[in-house]
Amino acid sequence: MTTESVTAKPTVLFICQHNAGRSQLGAHLLDVVAPGQFLATSAGLKPAAEINPVVAESLHELGADTSAAIPRLVTEADLADADVVVTMKPGLALPAPVGERLVEWEFPNPEEWDLDGVRGMRDAVAAQVRELAAELTALR
Repeated sequence: MTTESVTAKPTVLFICQHNAGRSQLGAHLLDVVAPGQFLATSAGLKPAAEINPVVAESLHELGADTSAAIPRLVTEADLADADVVVTMKPGLALPAPVGERLVEWEFPNPEEWDLDGVRGMRDAVAAQVRELAAELTALR
């Protein structure tokens, strides 16, 4: 992290293919597990029209507000400005180099999953997010 990001909230950018499921889970869960400590954002390589409604429902169960969540395209500026970029699938072809730190996680695409399946992945993502939040907090 840069000196500037030590005093400001670190920006954590979560990326997946469509920015409708996995990356939305990551960003919203970071806000749930570490409220106010990070600037959590998400984007995708080929954004969908809307957040996956089953993913949104699973997040609502934990108190996350997804009403303003709109899938968006990741930009070169996003990658340069983020303190940490988390890809939800290894080996994604990002449009530019990552400015600071890249973390690669591996979660399957929940596009066709039911709520029970998404809950299981949501909880697994939450565990990873908690570990990342603790690590980043220790570095501050």
